[in-house]
Amino acid sequence: MSCRGACAKRPLCVIRRLLQARPQLAILIFFAVVSNSLAYGPLGHEIVGAIADRKLAGTSTAEKIKILLNGIPLERASLIADDIKSWDKNGPDDRRGIHFLAHPEIERQLHDFWKANPPSPDASDTRPSHHWMHYTDVPVLDAEKYGDGKTGRGNWDIVHTIPYCIGVLRDEIPADNPRKITKAIAVILLAHCVGDIHQPLHVGAEYFDEAGEAIDPDRGPPGLGDEGGNSLSMVQKATAGRTRHYYHSFHAYWDLDAVRNLTIGTPDEVPKEERESVYAPTKEKVIAGFVSNEPKNWRTHGDPKTWAEQWANEILPIAREAHTRVRFEHVHRQEKDGRVFAKGEAHEIGTGYLDWSTAVVGDELHKAGWRLAELLQKVL
Repeated sequence: MSCRGACAKRPLCVIRRLLQARPQLAILIFFAVVSNSLAYGPLGHEIVGAIADRKLAGTSTAEKIKILLNGIPLERASLIADDIKSWDKNGPDDRRGIHFLAHPEIERQLHDFWKANPPSPDASDTRPSHHWMHYTDVPVLDAEKYGDGKTGRGNWDIVHTIPYCIGVLRDEIPADNPRKITKAIAVILLAHCVGDIHQPLHVGAEYFDEAGEAIDPDRGPPGLGDEGGNSLSMVQKATAGRTRHYYHSFHAYWDLDAVRNLTIGTPDEVPKEERESVYAPTKEKVIAGFVSNEPKNWRTHGDPKTWAEQWANEILPIAREAHTRVRFEHVHRQEKDGRVFAKGEAHEIGTGYLDWSTAVVGDELHKAGWRLAELLQKVL
């Protein structure tokens, strides 16, 4: 599951020097490094995509996906919507970003999509940002559904993006649409967004007043949002078996740490030199188990265009619980890059948050993989 901010670049000193002296060699080395590093940060998305790959194997749907994506499996395609954030600073022609040189037609379509949905549009720009398509920020203080209010929702949030992609794949929306979401881009976005919408903090957010108290902006003043937990540090109590207790952000805790705990039994990243040997067998075991065992309550009814909102409504109570299980401290107003938001800390109440969140992540990744396969089978 993905962080909503621009992904961190991976510039290495040796690559900078090679770019000046031998640019072609530098690019080859860069993509080799990026390919390896991506195997572990976006672990949740890879699990979802891999489940769908295996559920669809041998079907006509799998053959259609293979043609549309030029052979890129869903396990890899599930990362692409985050990969293109590496273009945000210098544009899609920046050779230091992540690219798909072995798939030039996919690369071209991604360029068009990124340009049609720029990361930080000007105030006068009516084009949406491709970042908006990964999430929605429904207030969680009071139990509510996606359709119960307006705060945090948008015409290009994840609940709207998923049915738009379905419309493209069904030929209800022309492939040459203003958003430049072709059929290939639609599959790429669905492979990613179906994972994102099953992450509680990609659907629900907390809002605060100027005094740092949680409020419901749909029933009062607009308040300051926590950017899906990105602006809150996650603080957990140290225990005998867990010395690390201060996490990067509340959002990233759910994106990364809980997923790692599910697969390798610890929320902490392992040393770089050990990653392949540690992650590969545990990831395979999780995927195989999820494929062979049907998840509970995973089926979604009605027109697939309604599924995204149904999924959002289903996970909102979990997003609410994710917030009620923590205590907010030092919350204050912050301004950065033209944004105004709530900055602070989310402190674990008790010591059971890790076990609970890991179980939630397991259930949601399991359902997301099966649901992605079912969705693609119904619309392709």
